[in-house]
Amino acid sequence: MIGSLLLLALVGFVAGVIARIVVPGWNRMGLLATMILGIVGSFIGGFLGYVVFGADLEDGPLQTSGIVGSIVGAVIALLIYRALVRPRFGILPRRRIFGRRGILR
Repeated sequence: MIGSLLLLALVGFVAGVIARIVVPGWNRMGLLATMILGIVGSFIGGFLGYVVFGADLEDGPLQTSGIVGSIVGAVIALLIYRALVRPRFGILPRRRIFGRRGILR
């Protein structure tokens, strides 16, 4: 159980790093956010594998994927994140909180 969670975190981190390298532009994410990006990407890749290829139908639509599916899903998740958190023009605009050098910029 612990080993599979550590493996999921490691594959998620690697997929998140590769997705951040593949998608051009600068991303304000730390290591934990990169790992979460990869883990979310793994579930997106697993869902796409379930829908497109019909793979592992008995496991259901919420499943993890391999490294390639994780990278593809992480790229999709990163593009969605960038579309939502675009300064001034996105759905969730950034603003200053707690003074001049706030938490969110």
